[in-house]
Amino acid sequence: MSETIERHEFGAEVGRLLDLVVHALYSEREIFLRELVANAADAMDRRRFEALTSQSSALPPDAKVRIAPDKEARTLTVSDAGIGMAKEDLASSLGTIARSGTRAFSQSLEAAKAEDRPSLIGQFGVGFYSAFMVADRVTVTSRKVGSEDAWTWASDGQGSYTLEPAQRAEPGTDIVLHVKEDADEYLEPYRLDHLVRKWADFITVPVAIVRDGQDEAANQGTALWRKPKSEITEEQYAEFYRSVGMNFDKPWATLHWRAEGQLEFSALLFVPGMKPFQPMEDERRSKVRLHVRRMFITDEADLLPSWLRFVQGVVDTEDLPLNVSREMLQATPALAKIRKAVTGRVITELTSRAKKNEDYETFWENFGPVIKEGIYEDFERRSEIATLLRFRSSAVEGWTSLADYIGRMKDGQEAIYYLVADDQEALKSSAQLEGFRARGLEVLLLSDHVDAFWPEQLGSFEGKALQSVTKGNLDLSKFAPEGGEAPPAEGIETFVAAVKAALTEDVADVRTTDRLVDSAVVLSSGGAGPDLQMQRLLRRAGRASGAGKPALEINPRHPLIRAFADAPESEIAEVAGTLLDLARIQDGDSPRDPAAFARRVATALAASRNPAN
Repeated sequence: MSETIERHEFGAEVGRLLDLVVHALYSEREIFLRELVANAADAMDRRRFEALTSQSSALPPDAKVRIAPDKEARTLTVSDAGIGMAKEDLASSLGTIARSGTRAFSQSLEAAKAEDRPSLIGQFGVGFYSAFMVADRVTVTSRKVGSEDAWTWASDGQGSYTLEPAQRAEPGTDIVLHVKEDADEYLEPYRLDHLVRKWADFITVPVAIVRDGQDEAANQGTALWRKPKSEITEEQYAEFYRSVGMNFDKPWATLHWRAEGQLEFSALLFVPGMKPFQPMEDERRSKVRLHVRRMFITDEADLLPSWLRFVQGVVDTEDLPLNVSREMLQATPALAKIRKAVTGRVITELTSRAKKNEDYETFWENFGPVIKEGIYEDFERRSEIATLLRFRSSAVEGWTSLADYIGRMKDGQEAIYYLVADDQEALKSSAQLEGFRARGLEVLLLSDHVDAFWPEQLGSFEGKALQSVTKGNLDLSKFAPEGGEAPPAEGIETFVAAVKAALTEDVADVRTTDRLVDSAVVLSSGGAGPDLQMQRLLRRAGRASGAGKPALEINPRHPLIRAFADAPESEIAEVAGTLLDLARIQDGDSPRDPAAFARRVATALAASRNPAN
């Protein structure tokens, strides 16, 4: 028999390819099993197709891809009942990358009817060589349909291969991997089962793993996203939703469509009906699964922007190569087009449901903060995202949109007013709202962690500027308070000047304001810099220099201010510090010196009980 063994050198390009595959092309070693299963399924599809278009033998009804680990022999065998390869096929497909069995076969399909075309998964060539990541020797025994002869191809991946006659009872191929010492995990049936379910769960060819001498099914075999919607029940959608995202709820929205034309792909996506248990801030990436011809490639293709990362599901395309790494996929032009199309479709669905108010408030309560990130990050889609936003308000119950707010604006109002704080309770009782309420001006109440960042990025909506009520010196003089207002205290200008002199180190300015009713003082931003909430965030992050100093605004009509407006300048210094601390406490901050503030309050309370002293 040794005289019949033929030894051949790999083509020069294959030598380079082997090194690339083993050391650089694939980022995960386990990919080899996906590639071999893909090749096997491809071969079986080809045999099924040729049986329909010629007189070749049909695929056996019990045909499957069979994966058999053997711990004692340290081998892993992947077998199929596919089209098989003749001696020339083994040499051309496995001995050189210049030709590819699948690529040549694809050309023969161009004239075939679409419904007759099998779904070809891989290019038998590059993917096959991934076997050398886990094996130090690979043998391929194959018999082509229509031939009685079988041949074995063998190589250690070091520059040459051999061909010799072999025996195989039926057409098909056996690939035997002699597993490396550091790859024992791929001899464990449970590990192989996990990999098949991860990478090849939805290919239509059955896959079985041999465990204790018995064949056990390892894949579902049904790519639900490729079936027409009319053939899928709600129960099937729900089951798939639970399996793809490990969810236990019902999806809030199901998006199932097929894109055709220059770019073809199928998509089955879900918007969950509840928040995930793991905070969405932990992983700011889309995990939608990318499949190529039913084979799972990666869930790190960033098919949706991070602000849509709550969407789950599958996108499956024919227009991407199966046998490239996750890193190389990122630079593929077709993938960029798929991302754009999928993102547009999700936005359209959300916009439609928001307009119809189809339980949109539930969605917003679950994922509103994540959507807002899009205003900050996604300049191209900023105006579309803005229509999705919902807010609490000082004027209405429940949630409201920017468009609804504009519809309620008072005559002459040019801005959409908003206030940002850490929680809704603090917002509702904030002194910042007093003047707006007194004038019937609505203020949007924002308390999500991203609300300090996105409003300035949006800037305006339908021609109306977004204006923080804590920023700068707001002029509300054109809107008269309902019920009128008392005149300001006499000597208020002198009082304000004295307070400003006393607080030079702590505030950027001291001024009177007409936006307070029940409170004596309030803080605002010092000018064109960040608003109060952003200043607080900067200070918490240890960046006080970037936060700037706030301004102290004084209500000239308040009884406390009236009481001290004509006080001697020597008293105003202490009063000024107390007023600043009061304003800080109102905004949720601590006094500058809590102990000193407590002593001043205690002294004032005691004096109020003993006015003679």
